[in-house]
Amino acid sequence: MRIAIGSDHRGVSLKAHLVQILNQWNHEVVDVGTDSEESVDYPDIASAVGSQVSEQQVERGILICGTGIGMAITANKFSGVRAAPCGDTETAEVTRRHNDLNVLCLPANDLASETQTDMLVQIWLDTPFDAGRHARRLEKITALEKTTHEDGADAPPPGN
Repeated sequence: MRIAIGSDHRGVSLKAHLVQILNQWNHEVVDVGTDSEESVDYPDIASAVGSQVSEQQVERGILICGTGIGMAITANKFSGVRAAPCGDTETAEVTRRHNDLNVLCLPANDLASETQTDMLVQIWLDTPFDAGRHARRLEKITALEKTTHEDGADAPPPGN
């Protein structure tokens, strides 16, 4: 699977770990940064991943910040992106089964260990979408996106 990954300064070490793990699991990883603990604006990173998922350059995305919330808010501005913060395996599984979540947002502040994170990510990657009644609901979300993005294009975030 081709996966875009990015983090702000608070998730740098976790991102580096996940890039290594994802490569070991034979995924193709597109790392959009950041690579230092110097402060960056999370919307810039989330936009890079969100646009790649929206444009189907990658199959899925992973974003990491302190809580995962800011990344999710930003990534969800892109058509076709379904992003949510997930800090436990149950949420990771349900968001795949029910919501076909394609961008996983991780809370670097709340994850207890790399082992826990690895398990969470593995479950998220391996869990299929259940479709059925859930597909009908996603179709409604897609219809809403079309009415709110009338021009069909996602605009990049404002500059600095």
